[in-house]
Amino acid sequence: MPKSGCYGEEFGQRLHAQAKSFVCHTLRRGLMAVTEIKCDAPTHELSSSLTREDAFIVAVQLRDYPRHEYWEDGRQAKVTSLRAGDTNVYDIRRDPVFHINNPFHSVHFYLPRSGLNAIADDAQAAHVNELSYRPGVGHDDRTMRGLTQSLLPAFEHPEQANRLFVEHVTLAIGLHVASAYGGMKSEQRAAQGGLAPWQKRRALEVIEANLDGDVSALSLARACGLSASHFARAFRKSMGTTPHQWLLRLRVERAQEKLRDTDAPLTDIALACGFADQSHFTRVFSKLAGISPASWRRQVHT
Repeated sequence: MPKSGCYGEEFGQRLHAQAKSFVCHTLRRGLMAVTEIKCDAPTHELSSSLTREDAFIVAVQLRDYPRHEYWEDGRQAKVTSLRAGDTNVYDIRRDPVFHINNPFHSVHFYLPRSGLNAIADDAQAAHVNELSYRPGVGHDDRTMRGLTQSLLPAFEHPEQANRLFVEHVTLAIGLHVASAYGGMKSEQRAAQGGLAPWQKRRALEVIEANLDGDVSALSLARACGLSASHFARAFRKSMGTTPHQWLLRLRVERAQEKLRDTDAPLTDIALACGFADQSHFTRVFSKLAGISPASWRRQVHT
């Protein structure tokens, strides 16, 4: 399957902007991706056409865009004004193009229809045929705004980004879009069981063996014989937290063992426990333990 031009650096080039992206293999069919786009020096040109494909882009604006001039299939939509926090939906089959006449900063979620339908299958719901939206018009969607804000630190420090966390949020975006814009209604009952004992053991074994975070939500789900979205729900029900948060706790616990039992420098402990660097280690450790690693070491050795 050829790589899409609707995310990553190629997508940024089509918008004459800088781009950072994460690709999320959270689904059994295809992938989803999230791209941060920044442009401080508008070219006052039209964005390049995207190769038509059966997919959508859902964008959250992080900066006001006072004059949004937008075309679908060569027809101009009503000129609008986008505000920071607004959500826009673009159907890639309809050749979306806009005039780059203002600086902009936004986060774009690439959602193939096959991915949305995989989510619908997991929810035992009808497939998503279309997404409901008005071309060029922004929507005040607090869920999209909140989930997008939670990803901004990952774009700011991609070397510290946790794969499980990014995939968890991106999958949540897919679920929300399928429901709020695609009309997906789950036929499942709200109450869902947790992981079976063997699934719980297997999931924790895989997480503990990958403290560096180089494990995907899909690989965890497959190890338990579940879909990614079902696994996420079942894990939270069984463990009371997300796989990402469980991974961080394990890292901190491993670090506490090393702080207590060795005189290794904090930088060495950080890398050994899966943190990107000492500052990342200190930030996560302090948040979960309520005290810095250096202070914790001094206390246990007093």
